[in-house]
Amino acid sequence: MLHFDCRALILALALFVHPPTARAEDFYFGADLSYVNEMEDCGATYRVDGVQRDPYEIFHASGHNLVRLRLFHTPTWTSYSTLDDVRRSIRRARATGMEVLLDFHYSDDWADGEKQWIPAAWANIATTEELAQAVYDYTLQTLQTLNAEGLMPEMVQVGNETNREMLGRADWDWANRPIDWTRNAAILNAGIRGVREASRGASAQPLIMLHVAQPENVEPWFVAATQAGVTDYDLIGISYYRKWSTQGPDGLGQVINRVRHRYNKGVILVETSYPWTQDSADNAANLLGPDTLLEGYPATIEGQRRYMVDITQTVISNGGIGVVYWEPAWVSTRCSTRWGEGSHWENATYFDFHRNNELLPAALYARHQYEWLQPVTFRFEGVAGGVERLYLWGDFLGSRQFVASVPRGADGAFVYETRLRAGEEVRFQVYDRLPLGEGLIAPTEATTRAVVVRVSDGPTTLSFTLSN
Repeated sequence: MLHFDCRALILALALFVHPPTARAEDFYFGADLSYVNEMEDCGATYRVDGVQRDPYEIFHASGHNLVRLRLFHTPTWTSYSTLDDVRRSIRRARATGMEVLLDFHYSDDWADGEKQWIPAAWANIATTEELAQAVYDYTLQTLQTLNAEGLMPEMVQVGNETNREMLGRADWDWANRPIDWTRNAAILNAGIRGVREASRGASAQPLIMLHVAQPENVEPWFVAATQAGVTDYDLIGISYYRKWSTQGPDGLGQVINRVRHRYNKGVILVETSYPWTQDSADNAANLLGPDTLLEGYPATIEGQRRYMVDITQTVISNGGIGVVYWEPAWVSTRCSTRWGEGSHWENATYFDFHRNNELLPAALYARHQYEWLQPVTFRFEGVAGGVERLYLWGDFLGSRQFVASVPRGADGAFVYETRLRAGEEVRFQVYDRLPLGEGLIAPTEATTRAVVVRVSDGPTTLSFTLSN
């Protein structure tokens, strides 16, 4: 008999219906192009086959369909990633037919997995309630402004890499400070409410993403967020850089599979990058050095291309719905950051500085022929009228810590839909109560008391008439 942690089950139950997974036609192939305006103002050019091209046109032509753009609150150190700069970028994305993911940092500076500084405009706000109201008002007003100009994004991130508590104070010791989830949930939910309110009657109704850096941090963060009442979002965003992660690509894939089933949300690898060289074009120290390399993926043009193809297949195979490359156009120019002249990322862009910023093959990863998951429908009929919910366990969920809660449909049947790999052998069983007792389907495997099936190459419906 299978044994489960019923406390974890109860946490997950309300979150299940049908986990979103992608088909080839609706997968997001994205690029964060937040630096492009600045790079061009600094004299950067981008080329394909030696011909100078508009970078937005380059990315669209190479198969990208999503542009990610960051938004600082009121930065004093840069004139980019402001609302005016974002307007300019959204117009460029729209002109090429690409959708937009707007990334609210809720900070005047970089917000990331190590720090989340409060904007100066809110530094004197004392209470959580007032701070949440400021977040709501700012989110709502920003999106209403964009919508009035026909620039409403298709996706919105409420925070960037929010591993730490949002809107941190200047005297906080980040390394030793646990998240105050009462405060953090109020802030997150205020941002979410701002997006929902701005969506009413708007030209687009943005999907809402919550974003955590590195796969090993994703599950504990979302468990805590859920317990704190943060549930009204659509997408889970994950950053993955091997340099800063304890997980390899397989570990990333396992996390994607578990959270897409557990929370019934679409999962996007919303930040990743890989170097194509260890050379530099300037004196600004590059962030991705030898410590970011994976075995079998050298810092070469081909190594970068294979990384992007393989990491994308990992996301697809585990039910994710998109991949976004971080700053593929942050090339070297005469301009400076606060840490050096040039770029800290030119060795991880999609443009070869040895060849006058010629497009690299990794940019064409969207054109690769990927192996897509197949739709699988579980349908259970013949259940007594007093039962309104069944509990489906399957090894395809990726964990024994939770089951799928399947409500009775209008036609009296219980239906659960997912997508699985063709040829994959899966084990499952269905129950009519918690704690789990005997399964309702005669097992085909005695050791696990589960039903074993192999996923076909094409849509599959597994129908069962039960007697409970």
